[in-house]
Amino acid sequence: MVISNKPLSFILAAFVASLPIMGFANSENDSTHVQTETAHEEKVISHDAPAEGEHAALDPKAKVDAFIDHHLQDSHDFVFFQDEKENKSYGFSLPVILIDGGLKIFSSSKLHHGEAVAEVDGNFYKLVHGKIYKTDAAGTINFNEHGHPENEKPLDFSITKNVVSMLFVAVLLFLMFTGLAKSYKKGPIPTGFGRVLEPLIIFIRDEIAVPNIGEKKYRKYMGYLLTVFFFVWLLNLLGMTPLGINVTGNIAITVCLAAFTFLITQFSANKDYWGHIFWMPGVPVPMKIILAPIEILGTLTKPFALLIRLYANITAGHVVIMSLIAMIFVGKNLAADLPISLGLTLFISVIEVLVAFLQAFIFTMLSSLFIGMAVQDHHHDDHGHEEENAII
Repeated sequence: MVISNKPLSFILAAFVASLPIMGFANSENDSTHVQTETAHEEKVISHDAPAEGEHAALDPKAKVDAFIDHHLQDSHDFVFFQDEKENKSYGFSLPVILIDGGLKIFSSSKLHHGEAVAEVDGNFYKLVHGKIYKTDAAGTINFNEHGHPENEKPLDFSITKNVVSMLFVAVLLFLMFTGLAKSYKKGPIPTGFGRVLEPLIIFIRDEIAVPNIGEKKYRKYMGYLLTVFFFVWLLNLLGMTPLGINVTGNIAITVCLAAFTFLITQFSANKDYWGHIFWMPGVPVPMKIILAPIEILGTLTKPFALLIRLYANITAGHVVIMSLIAMIFVGKNLAADLPISLGLTLFISVIEVLVAFLQAFIFTMLSSLFIGMAVQDHHHDDHGHEEENAII
């Protein structure tokens, strides 16, 4: 069955249709994330719990900073929009999975965005700055001098917003590529959505894999390169939706992606690669000794460059767009600030569409380049000078 005709459209339609129903999951007596996070900051600064009724109206700039910080972080629930006057947030909760003297599974609605204490099997938990801490029935959280909670943290394996986003993209990739594979059984030319995928796959093969890895060895790594390219690209595009998703702007995610490239590179490397690292051919012995630690360090800086480039560019894009939108609320002249804010936001958003593709392309390109450096063949002449075989 062609993916573009029924399965994918049905799944997307069912998901969109269910959003209004899920939107009322936590609508009663929920405060906004921003108020919760800012309240915690106020407690840290003063080191004293404020008395009831002493919360004054938050400064607009403080609200903006809190919104941006919250957007960049992962979350235990989806929040589509918030009503500050009614003190409600509309979205749906996600399952919390903890290991704390046994397996604890409950809904994140019990945490009420950090405003309530969740009791599970006699244990008490509270959400502070996106992390779950053990506490008592009163929800006591002890902060150190730097403003970090000192309470014990259970092992958290919760299905967070980022996890849901990655699972959604993984299922989407599976459906897209299985649909493309099935379309080839009907003929050499793909049909439906496969016509969009095929040029992209050929582009990855001809412009990334073959030039960097070599025509004889590229097929072994095409599965990984295609997966990482579409995975990063779709997550980047998903981050531009109003759902508040920021997966590739999470340093933990980019570290894992870079670690996959690092492991594939090291385990695929041939003896020439390791020889260049520990005993560089064609140079004097003293230089070999000096270059060895530098080359070892280089194997670690390559994945570091991968993870930082993706993380920094995506995070910067989100911060810039949200800051431009905030001009509407922070500025004093709405008539002048509104067109400027919307115009610049639209301009940057268009650029971000390009950046979403570009960062996926760069990550895949560098991954293939590092793999190619590890698997390419070398041979040396009688004088020990190195000659690299042509990649293609």
